[in-house]
Amino acid sequence: MVHLRMRIKIVFLTGILIYLQAQTLLADMEEIRGRGVIRHLAVPYARFVMGPDDGFSVALVKGFARELGLGYEYVEIVWPRAIRDLTGKEFQLEKGRVNVTGTCPVKGDVIANGMTILPWRKELLDFSAPTFPTGIWLIAQAGSRLTPIQPGGSLVSDIQTVKSLVKGVSVLSLPGSCLDPALYGFEDSGAKWVVPQCRMSEFAPAVINQDAECSLMDIPDAMIAMEKWPRQLKIIGPVSAFQEMGCGFRKSDPDLRRLFDQYLKRIQENGAYMKLVRYYYPGITAYFPDFFKCCTWK
Repeated sequence: MVHLRMRIKIVFLTGILIYLQAQTLLADMEEIRGRGVIRHLAVPYARFVMGPDDGFSVALVKGFARELGLGYEYVEIVWPRAIRDLTGKEFQLEKGRVNVTGTCPVKGDVIANGMTILPWRKELLDFSAPTFPTGIWLIAQAGSRLTPIQPGGSLVSDIQTVKSLVKGVSVLSLPGSCLDPALYGFEDSGAKWVVPQCRMSEFAPAVINQDAECSLMDIPDAMIAMEKWPRQLKIIGPVSAFQEMGCGFRKSDPDLRRLFDQYLKRIQENGAYMKLVRYYYPGITAYFPDFFKCCTWK
């Protein structure tokens, strides 16, 4: 009888917890619906964001807002403040470890601009299902003494070959971002790391202008740069393994993230997602066939 009462009590308490969690989720969405808009925190970058009316990520979030019957609000921000502007948390990043130091105003509901899913970022926010494939390449001036590597037997060995080439070479990077050399074990490569006073989207022209001989660069951004400045840049080789990008949500908004994941799955199945991919990134599927194989091609 005692065990029966205990089981009843556990079932009752579990039911209460589930109910309270459901009410919290409803409250999250109620606040957003009450405002009437989804606020899109956006950093112009690599055709993910090209302004309030153009870009792969802009189209994704606008479509999501329409599906929920909400308006769309574009909030342009800068990379160093992106996670802070979403979470309302000030923090410091030291050797890959996050230290929350205070609070700040919240400016939006979702970050969507080609943000790479990184372990330290997951400590601060929740990511959607992957929205885009990526990785990091080393890009150089066309006249650089470095030559593109010959692919070997594995990606790991190719990365080590690239690492062996950068000793004494000036390379653009950005600590605290996906272009942080410490993420890939490159901080001890002997490269001369240069942190430029420009946006990540301006790294390619900075290399062309000889602010540095090379740059770490996201694959989508590198492909766009090679298209935009033909014969002025060259790809030396890979710096990272395969990576994925996603949209960032507050940990206190799990229902919004869940609804976005459902929306993303639907547009991947009905072909709308691939239309956006082909429009903004023609040719990207050749580099990442496995990522796109689950999507409907229409």
